[in-house]
Amino acid sequence: MSLSLLSVVVVEDHGFQRRMALRLLSELGVARLHEAGDGASALRLLRSLAQVPDVVLVDLDMPGMDGIEFIDHLAREHLARAILVVSALDAALLHTVQTMARACGLRVLEAVPKPLTRSKLSQALAGLELVAAAVADDDPGEIGLDSLRAALAAGEIVPWFQPQVELGNGRAIGVEALARWPRSDGRVVLPQHFLPLLENDDLVDELTEQMLAQACRWKRQWDRSGLRLKLSVNVSASTLDDAGAADRYQRIVREAGVDPAEVVLELTESSLIADAARGLGVLARLRLKGFGLSIDDFGTGWSSLSQLSQVPFTELKIDQEFIAGANQQPRKRAVVEASLDLARKLGLDAVAEGVETVEDWQMLAELGCAIAQGRLIGDAVPGEELPALLGRWRRPEH
Repeated sequence: MSLSLLSVVVVEDHGFQRRMALRLLSELGVARLHEAGDGASALRLLRSLAQVPDVVLVDLDMPGMDGIEFIDHLAREHLARAILVVSALDAALLHTVQTMARACGLRVLEAVPKPLTRSKLSQALAGLELVAAAVADDDPGEIGLDSLRAALAAGEIVPWFQPQVELGNGRAIGVEALARWPRSDGRVVLPQHFLPLLENDDLVDELTEQMLAQACRWKRQWDRSGLRLKLSVNVSASTLDDAGAADRYQRIVREAGVDPAEVVLELTESSLIADAARGLGVLARLRLKGFGLSIDDFGTGWSSLSQLSQVPFTELKIDQEFIAGANQQPRKRAVVEASLDLARKLGLDAVAEGVETVEDWQMLAELGCAIAQGRLIGDAVPGEELPALLGRWRRPEH
């Protein structure tokens, strides 16, 4: 998006700082500019505008309604397409506010520390184009429950595969199967758009079993061609309530000609905490049958170490939320380091998700992480495209 087409609202109580921000934005070519000196007047302004602005630039430390309360209003009333936080406050607080805003459904540009400069603003606003492109790519169109049921029944929701590689030598050792719904209009719908509908209709277990069966058939095909890869498949939280799940999963895998020892079942940390007390028997039986068990998105739930120690996990996946920017943010790096240390002490394999840059790779290698997956290595692709993707993969220079 050209900066000349942007509409920006500057919310800053300090008159000089506000004028400086407006001047810098004008120098960058932003023509549609509005301003407010506090949160309350900014809300009145935003509610009166004919169109929602592209960016609201907001200071956190304002008298009366502070920036955090103001951002909460923005999210609830959908008064901005994106926010850009400008503040002299410490980085840890800025990160917390950014995380809160994203959780409220706002697009968040990288925070800018004061004092404002033209280059800082330019760099931050450049991120708006990337965010807008990602949102456009992820537009699922209209999804109806009937069409979703029909797609599931017809086997149209299929696994795509994202590689997992060893950080020590770059060798591909596994793939994670991720549900995708390729539609006739060319769109590929991601699971966040259809999983809630399936969960509400009690169909998510059927999806899980279809993903497991299809993914195992692909694995068997790769095995025959000499490409041996461990397979990771996400399973639903309701699995932990189903005493027959272990036997069914074993049957599905064996019918495809795959050894359960080559399959890792991933459970999100939040589902573990909700259901572990009832599901320990199911988890134990899955391990008894040879399946690996992974705690996915580690660190994003509110787990206790005692619960983790009771569950027979073989793998811990560090969530991409902590990987992104950890090479520059000491608090994130500390979380990654502590997670890796915990994995070592519990005897678990550690997999870092969301590895997007060479800097991420280098940091993880320094910290002793064994396995990585993410955009740097490759996005998820259909099964028939995986060998070519792995053929293109080269170990990053570091």
